[in-house]
Amino acid sequence: MVMNVGWRARDWSQMSQVFDGYERQYCDLSANLTLKCTSASVLDGEKKKQKLSEIKAGLDDADALIRKMDLEARSLQPSLKATFLAKLREYKNDLNNLKTEVKRITSANANQAAQDERLQSGMADAMMVSADQRGRLLMSTERLNQSTDRIKESRKAMLETEELGVSILQDLHQQRQSLLHAHNTLHGVDDNISRSKKILTTMSRRMSRNKWIIGSIIAALVLAILFILYFKLTH
Repeated sequence: MVMNVGWRARDWSQMSQVFDGYERQYCDLSANLTLKCTSASVLDGEKKKQKLSEIKAGLDDADALIRKMDLEARSLQPSLKATFLAKLREYKNDLNNLKTEVKRITSANANQAAQDERLQSGMADAMMVSADQRGRLLMSTERLNQSTDRIKESRKAMLETEELGVSILQDLHQQRQSLLHAHNTLHGVDDNISRSKKILTTMSRRMSRNKWIIGSIIAALVLAILFILYFKLTH
């Protein structure tokens, strides 16, 4: 059974390592997509279309990684599954935010012609558009920083959970050893009790036999005395 527990621990560790690999790939991809969204928001024309095409391909890869992480998380033991699924929900929210940002940029790209016409109306409109672009850039940068912080916190929580899982397995192993030792001790006590019963039974049988022997001797002596008395009285 110790080998079985060790095997399960290695198996869960391998599955969590697979999840970690997908997680690192997703974090790198998410950071890269965030930067591309930031750069795409300030591009125009064909460059913007090309950048959006790259972003959409990256979103497909991110969706595939999320599905893989979901499968790995659901195959873990219950004590680890909840933590990994909680992390996975954060990554799904992050991916949804990226998709929302891409939709906003795509919508802005579709309306670029109308924006160009409004830009021609005067310098005031041009300054407003420039300020709006700077605002979006600042928001994207802030979102990137927040995503990075969340990823760092998630990795920290994952390491703490892994350490806790190892500690629990060690405690379970120690408890199992204690139970085995107690079982062996009880087995030895049972053997001693069985031997004592056998000895007492033997002694009881011997005592009973000795009683019968002594009773027989006494009866023989009584008969002998009676016979002697009878013999003397008759002669």
